[in-house]
Amino acid sequence: MTTQTDRVDHELIRAAAHVAATHCRGDNHTMAAAARARDGRIVTAVNAYHFTGGPCAELVLIGAAAVQGAYDLDTIVAVGDRNRGVVPPCGRCRQVLLDYFPALKVIVGTNDGLRTVPVTDLLPESYVWADHQLDAEESAPLSTT
Repeated sequence: MTTQTDRVDHELIRAAAHVAATHCRGDNHTMAAAARARDGRIVTAVNAYHFTGGPCAELVLIGAAAVQGAYDLDTIVAVGDRNRGVVPPCGRCRQVLLDYFPALKVIVGTNDGLRTVPVTDLLPESYVWADHQLDAEESAPLSTT
């Protein structure tokens, strides 16, 4: 069951909608994403559609955020071109977002309007990759001397 966790960040939605309206052209770029880093910065990106399954806007955004030094994202939203509004992340993006940012909040549309939910609510009973990684010390190769 999805629970509301925080107010809806309308500035973030406007940023994604602006990118969708101004940079999504044709079939190659049909979705935009915006995320707020913990330091308040907003990072944006568009998808790179390809018949082989090119990356969604949320995944492109992870790379764009890293290039800008924004490694700790707080909230993310995706917006479709042609005024389609807020679109929830696909299954692959949900898993990747959970793996990279387990405390991330995601803005989604519901029958009752927009809501901000924890990414964990989008993947209940999910496998959290980071929970099963060995510490660096544990994974170091054994000494042969």
